[in-house]
Amino acid sequence: MQERQWITDRRSELDALAEQLTKQLQEVQVERDDQEVQVERDELAIAERVLNRLAEQVQADADAAAPAAAQVAGRAVLLIPHHSDATDEAALPGDYRRILAIVREADGPVQVRAVGERLGLNASVRGKLEPLRAKMTKLADRGWLHERPDGRFTARR
Repeated sequence: MQERQWITDRRSELDALAEQLTKQLQEVQVERDDQEVQVERDELAIAERVLNRLAEQVQADADAAAPAAAQVAGRAVLLIPHHSDATDEAALPGDYRRILAIVREADGPVQVRAVGERLGLNASVRGKLEPLRAKMTKLADRGWLHERPDGRFTARR
């Protein structure tokens, strides 16, 4: 009989110990989970700071490459940058990029009239082509295009 009592008592002790160890294990897991969560939060905070810095850098690069606006006779005008290895087409306003693309797509030298037609301008009206000619001449002056003596334009490679 004593042996049965001893076995019952021992089983109760072991059950209580197992319950205590289970609680401790859960607490350790919760603490570990909390630590892992904190580590992940710290990593996300670092990643967020890096992304913010990269976004600022991308914005600064975009601002530097964007066409600069200037005041001429009280009007805002876009400055067309000179062509160089450091500048790319993104530095040009959209209509200038379209003109450049049309000239590059051509098989050879193009007339202002042909570019105007591709842009959807009424090429039969000379006054509609003169602003386009001025833009193409400006691109040539800045080194983006080459204006030939016959008045036609080619792309600089």
